Amino acid sequence: MSRRNSDAEDADANPPVRRVSDWDADRLAALAAEHDTPLYVQDLDRVRENCERLLSAFPDADVRYAVKAHTGRAVLEAVREAGLDAECASAGEVDRALAAGFGGDRLHYTAVNPPARDLDYVVDVAEREPGLTVTAGAVDTLDRLAERGYDGRLCLRVNPGVGAGHHAKVTTGSAPKFGVPYDRAAGVAREAAERFDVVGVHAHAGSGIDPDQLDSHRELVARMGDLALELTDPDPADADPLDLEYVDVGGGFGVPYREDDDPLDLPAVADATRDAVGDLRGLALAIEPGRYVVADAGVLLTRANTVKPTPEGTVVGVDAGMTDLLRPAMYDAYHPIRNLGGADGEPAPADRETESVAVAGPICETGDSFCTDRALARPARGDLLAIGVAGAYGYEMANQYNSRPRPAEVALADGEATVVRRRERLADLTTAEREADGTAETEVGR
Repeated sequence: MSRRNSDAEDADANPPVRRVSDWDADRLAALAAEHDTPLYVQDLDRVRENCERLLSAFPDADVRYAVKAHTGRAVLEAVREAGLDAECASAGEVDRALAAGFGGDRLHYTAVNPPARDLDYVVDVAEREPGLTVTAGAVDTLDRLAERGYDGRLCLRVNPGVGAGHHAKVTTGSAPKFGVPYDRAAGVAREAAERFDVVGVHAHAGSGIDPDQLDSHRELVARMGDLALELTDPDPADADPLDLEYVDVGGGFGVPYREDDDPLDLPAVADATRDAVGDLRGLALAIEPGRYVVADAGVLLTRANTVKPTPEGTVVGVDAGMTDLLRPAMYDAYHPIRNLGGADGEPAPADRETESVAVAGPICETGDSFCTDRALARPARGDLLAIGVAGAYGYEMANQYNSRPRPAEVALADGEATVVRRRERLADLTTAEREADGTAETEVGR
């Protein structure tokens, strides 16, 4: 087989994006029937494909999965097996990564204003796993690490003054909360090298960067490349060079949520990143994708329970809400929705007229809405809806507001479906309270 034909077949098997329309409707319906709704479905084969695409586009880079996008054990194991390292934003994420089999040499702890108990835990882990790298974004954090006796591998997070992202709430590169100001970074790094093994510098523009924002990404990368060369200059004017290993330019690679959005041209992004960072004189380039790895690998299944005509239009009530998928309420985020049908006595969705509807959840908040004025095959009570591109920051942001148990999650791999998180019960909502007052007897039936 020619290389050209092989590449074509690989592209067919591993397309740059999976749309909600690409999921097998019968398979999703069977899963919902077996496991009830709301239900998250995460395709581990797709996770691996996305990892492979990243490694192919960045063959010489250290590719680190931003664990906060999805921390499920099954996902983390798939990512580890695919060859990515783990970038963790909390002690809990470090703990999850360790449980999923990541060794310390593949762990990067990148917290912001870390609580004392988190630092205590991570410093303890570093004693057992000296390959772990801690990223710090404030001089105060460096002092707190030193006070705990930490003198190991350290990366300095820098605020380059350049931000990008799908929403102001996730634009980090220019927000003062994140990183040491760029004009102070070189001095702070040199001072830190007197107390720690400084191995890298790091910056992150934001989350969900789309193709229109690549200029900001390139500017951030260029600034970080310049900083790294300044710190490693073999003939500096006033200081010894630092023995850095890498320049970490973060992740934030966007994915197309809308059906007509083009997928990110990852090879072009990789080329632009390499061009912007320039010649690193032997230093490695590191990236930290999260959303790109898992977003289109997941869907949220929800059942319509109420169809209500109103003067403003039809409202379709479903059993999932902002407690299950928070992004639309928090960021005004768009998620594609597909009506899979299934209502008794109703024709298949393809045979129904399209209707403009709002899809809303059961939470007592006006913001508990997945969409307004969305064209769907006319919904009926009992229909199954698939909310697409829900694999990143979906289950991770699920919560128990309104005392709602969190949903179940099923992982697909090699044709098999496995429950990887059981559905919470009502009794789970009060477990911590009952443990506190000594009445924590299991109430399986609730």
